[in-house]
Amino acid sequence: MYVQLDLGWMHHPFPVSSFRIVSADQIAKLKELGLAEVRYFPNKSDSELRELDSVAGEAFDTTATESAANAMVQASDAADSVAAKNRAYLQIQNRILAMCNQRFGDATRQYQAVERAVTVQPDLARNQSEVLVSDCLKELPENGDSVIRLLSEGAGESSALHPVNVMVVSLLLGKALGIKSTELHELGMAALLHDLGKLGMPAAGFTPAGRQHYESHVGQSVAFAQQMGLSDVVLTAIAQHHEMADGSGFPLHLVGDDMQRPGQILALVNHYERMCNPVVGVEALTPHEALSVIFAQRKSRFDPVVLGAFIRMMGVYPPGSVVQLANDRYAIVVSVNSSRPLRPKVIVHDPRVPKDEAPVLDLEAMQLGIRRSMKPAQLPRDALDYLSPRKRICYFFERAVDPGPDEAQA
Repeated sequence: MYVQLDLGWMHHPFPVSSFRIVSADQIAKLKELGLAEVRYFPNKSDSELRELDSVAGEAFDTTATESAANAMVQASDAADSVAAKNRAYLQIQNRILAMCNQRFGDATRQYQAVERAVTVQPDLARNQSEVLVSDCLKELPENGDSVIRLLSEGAGESSALHPVNVMVVSLLLGKALGIKSTELHELGMAALLHDLGKLGMPAAGFTPAGRQHYESHVGQSVAFAQQMGLSDVVLTAIAQHHEMADGSGFPLHLVGDDMQRPGQILALVNHYERMCNPVVGVEALTPHEALSVIFAQRKSRFDPVVLGAFIRMMGVYPPGSVVQLANDRYAIVVSVNSSRPLRPKVIVHDPRVPKDEAPVLDLEAMQLGIRRSMKPAQLPRDALDYLSPRKRICYFFERAVDPGPDEAQA
């Protein structure tokens, strides 16, 4: 049946007020609202229902009746309860985002301290790096899936966004691949420090000489890591962060098994991050576009096991992807759980709700799918202004936070 609820959007748990019932879960949620009647539209419902209506000779009034209006009054308490739950859910989501933003911002400031120390006090730089990576590892839940969260625009110090972003995603991917804690720490160190060799390096042009100058940052990063007394595993991963499995990388043009697992992880994550957050002069891809290009056109450049785990972890629509939902609404993906790659959490464009109050909807709970991925430029102007797609894509992982008693009840 296609039904309509005569309730405000914030007074029920569904993403829209008019929809086709497709699951028992939706029916259960409708019952919880305590409504005596809902509007039913035969012409928009499945054909089998229209045939049953015809056989039964029943006429359905598609306008709001007096009894329905009375039912709405009787259900006001239930509606207020649903609205309160929606507000509580939004508060929890905002709290999680604020915590992720703060931790990411702290990490970028810690990385800047590493940059300041590395040339004059390499031992101090090492200690600072060790603390930063260890703190991030403590945030990773030991069991279960990690939830990847898209951060607010402007989170963290801009000069440190890339290394911290690569470290966060590399740790997540390493954990997804079953890498143990000691090896995860070394992976995190390599990911955090992989571009130290760019310190003081002027922007290189696209000439052969400029390209050679740019590629030299790999060796310089390894040299800094050696001065810091880091392990061979860390040095090797840094040395391989621009290598590709098909031999098209640099500086050694390694192939396949010539690369070690940390290097394979770092090479993929670094490549993906630069596609989403390119150097000036290159158009950024949305996370969904970047993932699609890697899978469809550049698959041979990466280890298949690592790439497969990365796609499962990031979801079909990684955080930051702009999408159109099955109900035609526009939305931006804000978090992904690897166990539900097709049903992420999204912020939905709804002009009836203030932008700063737009709730985060769980598509899995709503039984709502995604119709297509979009470029921000394809959005209508009002939806573009409302959703404000990030110009920089940065991620952090949700920590397993123990909610307070009020949040747990909500």
